[in-house]
Amino acid sequence: MVLKIIKEIVFFFMTVLGTLGNISVSVNYMFSWWGGPEKKPIHLILIHLAFANIIILFAKGLPKTIAAFGLRNFLDDIGCKIIVYLERVARGVSICTSSLLTVVQAIIISPRASGWRRLRPKSSWHILPFFSFFWMLNALISVNLIYSITSKNLNMSQLENGDNHCYFMLESQKTKWIVLPLMVLRDAVFQGAMGGASGYMVSLLHKHHQHVLYLQKAKLLYRTPPELRAAQSVLLLMLCFLFFYWTDCAFSLFLSLSSDLSQNNSEIMIIRKFLVYGYAIFSPLVLIHRDGLPAECWHAQWKKLKNCSSCLSV
Repeated sequence: MVLKIIKEIVFFFMTVLGTLGNISVSVNYMFSWWGGPEKKPIHLILIHLAFANIIILFAKGLPKTIAAFGLRNFLDDIGCKIIVYLERVARGVSICTSSLLTVVQAIIISPRASGWRRLRPKSSWHILPFFSFFWMLNALISVNLIYSITSKNLNMSQLENGDNHCYFMLESQKTKWIVLPLMVLRDAVFQGAMGGASGYMVSLLHKHHQHVLYLQKAKLLYRTPPELRAAQSVLLLMLCFLFFYWTDCAFSLFLSLSSDLSQNNSEIMIIRKFLVYGYAIFSPLVLIHRDGLPAECWHAQWKKLKNCSSCLSV
């Protein structure tokens, strides 16, 4: 019992760490987007990705907080439906947004002579319709959860599995065969686009690296453009996503084929939760590490705002 509480508290603090990291990233890029001379689409996409991750961690962390600290469960049937539905929709939006981030970054760093350059968004506002599409798409794919989630303690034969106070009711085979192919198709399309864009960026960065080596041999000074540094950050972020996503898929397949391992084993469930929510927790830490500490970025933005206000007063 004590060990279970310790595990729940550890997961709670990891959730808090991930939430604070995503908030820091979103505030940092909000400052850059609003205060910068050029409103970059990448910053808007990163803000949206952090927002989706915050919803994932909040929706998952709220029931965990209730369970870890022995608080009275205030989630009724409707509350459970909202929390679980939001978490599933936000996870899908996070996948789609990560794919959009990779594709847009690949277009931005593409050579001027490339045909992909014509697809470059002329304004950050051109990205907003994609966000609306992602939310509507994943809301439709996950609509079955509204009917299959309950907080009522029904006969255990009616329940598939639970998460503290919210339970998944057994679904019909027809519903599963409709929802599962849609989720697989969504992941295949967006991860295919993500993989293609990532491979394209790797090839461009490799050419850039060869160019830098040539300039170093010629003893010429050359600074890496900010677009290429941003591409390196995006690639690292995508590696983080692919690691957690495919490790979770392999682990889930292993569990389904291993009859000796119980799905209710606490150690196994902790590993599953870490893999499922690892990207939402660690992705902001990757961005903070690559782009510098948020405090330094906020201080720089604050100095810009002070300089602008002093100029206006003069």
